[in-house]
Amino acid sequence: MAFVTKFFTDLSQWVHDHVTKPEMIASIFWIIVKIILIYVVSKICIKIANKTIAHMMSARDKSPLKFDRRRTNTIGSLIHNLIAYTINLICIMLILGQVGLNIGPLLAGAGVLGLAIGFGAQSLVKDVITGFFIIFEDQFGVGDVIQIDSFKGTVEEIGIRVTRIKSWTGEVHIIPNGNIKQVTNFSTYNSLAVVDVTIPLHLDIDKTTEILKETVKQVQLLTDDIVKEPEVLGVQMVGSTDLKIRIIAECKPTRQFNVTRLLNIEIKKQLNITQIEVI
Repeated sequence: MAFVTKFFTDLSQWVHDHVTKPEMIASIFWIIVKIILIYVVSKICIKIANKTIAHMMSARDKSPLKFDRRRTNTIGSLIHNLIAYTINLICIMLILGQVGLNIGPLLAGAGVLGLAIGFGAQSLVKDVITGFFIIFEDQFGVGDVIQIDSFKGTVEEIGIRVTRIKSWTGEVHIIPNGNIKQVTNFSTYNSLAVVDVTIPLHLDIDKTTEILKETVKQVQLLTDDIVKEPEVLGVQMVGSTDLKIRIIAECKPTRQFNVTRLLNIEIKKQLNITQIEVI
């Protein structure tokens, strides 16, 4: 009991000798003001970051590439938390510095730890950074048909570390984002279906061309995949015994193969009806 009484007596005497001095009161006052200022500035920075993230997400929704809404919200929340944690950590360190704690060893330890993690997980860090750029630059989205190197297929998943694409024959390719150097996206804009009709040289070119023009007009009525009336461009190549007439049709993204098949079928039927020989 005597020990406790002596402790509080000594503490009271120390407070009277040091804290009650005018210069000490002024010093404590300015330390509190600085701490409050650091705290307020950190909260303002977090709010600005949140508004920036919300603006980026809104811009993504208006882009021609469509993404899974849940994935967008998840990435937005992840970035929000990352920024909030970073700013709060800096805020805590600055506050500790104001109260007299030496944060040099803490910073040195954090630097060494970060350096060790960086050397040990260079590939992982590269994959994650590339994944962020892929998502925020809208390079491609889930459901798009893309080609990465020799792998071509439909995007099934865009992860922070890997991207999964499924080929038309059923194989699923899992590609680390850090290995993605060049991407060809076939789903961003309309595609073009190209059909070459080969006929003998002795046939009437003008008559055949007119038949083809009427045929492609009818084909446009059969499908919604064609967005513009197909064009018969004319003779594409002349050989020793035959020539080729080229037809093009602008269609929805990745639908050029279906449109090509439909054009081939309908052209063949019409030329059979008019008894025009096709080679």
